[in-house]
Amino acid sequence: MKRTRATILIGAVLALTACAETGGPWRTLKKPVAAAGPGCAGFTSSIYFDQDSAALTPEAKMVLANARAQARGCQVRAVRVIGLADAVGASPANLALSKRRADAVSSALAAHGFGKADFDLAAIGDAGATTAAGVAAPLRRRADIIFDLTPKPR
Repeated sequence: MKRTRATILIGAVLALTACAETGGPWRTLKKPVAAAGPGCAGFTSSIYFDQDSAALTPEAKMVLANARAQARGCQVRAVRVIGLADAVGASPANLALSKRRADAVSSALAAHGFGKADFDLAAIGDAGATTAAGVAAPLRRRADIIFDLTPKPR
């Protein structure tokens, strides 16, 4: 037992000595670990809805606020909003629901400071909501938002 404790103590001392020689975990880095990404890069967000609903949830409003923060300082050239629906119900009803979802998201985006952007809306309905084997694809009650950003002209 004493020999094991002594071995652990010697190992700890050697490890601390090695850290002291190399600067340890607290040394100053000469180069950044990761370079910052390019400013004003476009990005995609998704807004999820309750079943048979086009009403924005509190979480959806948080996603929109985060999108606004991410686009801050950039010029928003275009925003594409794609409404989707799951395979529950009739296809014409799902297409109408996905259009209402796209409209709700674009209205909310305009209210969140994206009003000057060029909006492109699309509604897919339940197209692609089931696999070839007939299995329902998960997470189809959403609207996808694609932001096209560019640096503001000086």
